[in-house]
Amino acid sequence: MAKAKSPKRTIILVVLNGKGGVGKTTTAVNLAAIYAETQSVLLVDADPQGSALWWTGRSPTALNFEVIQANDPAHLSDLPNLGRHDLVIVDTPPALNSAALAAVIPVANYVLLPTPPAPMDLAALITTVSEAVAPRGVAHRVLLTKVDSRSLAEALEAQNTLLELNIPACNAFIRTYKAHERAALEGIPVVQWRGKNAQEARSDYHRVAEEIQRDWK
Repeated sequence: MAKAKSPKRTIILVVLNGKGGVGKTTTAVNLAAIYAETQSVLLVDADPQGSALWWTGRSPTALNFEVIQANDPAHLSDLPNLGRHDLVIVDTPPALNSAALAAVIPVANYVLLPTPPAPMDLAALITTVSEAVAPRGVAHRVLLTKVDSRSLAEALEAQNTLLELNIPACNAFIRTYKAHERAALEGIPVVQWRGKNAQEARSDYHRVAEEIQRDWK
């Protein structure tokens, strides 16, 4: 008798921050594009604003990953049972008390928390980790975004602050480039964009993708 195939293990990667404007959707879309080069990826837009869906829906060519919008907590809590994808990336709403977050964090295998390194942004991020992520015991890392390449000292200081608080942070970070805005306006991930600073922008996200994937392997 043929041995039954074991069900596909789906990794749920949740991109989260209780504050808006931190590069959450940019991170979700670009990581989806990178991981889809080697595996089946579903990007779930759980934000009522629908930023990821707006971005990818304007793409002039077919993307290499699937995109859906899902705000219903029942649907979000059932993501691990879909079994159709190797990786599901969830772009979440910027609200710690949202029903979507309450549904998706318990099923997450990994939480990535993008934040700019500025002190006020970092303070809000630390609250997000302590209130929404750490109590769940889910693996997580902070990703510094919108880093000014002319002032890397601020990013290094932020990483040290997180280290002192025992909050894991990515060694890689995302520098600020117009390429991110231009790619979004054209409806494509920055890893597919070919304008000014495209190579640097792609390299940043590739380093992040490699770093966090090592955590869940």
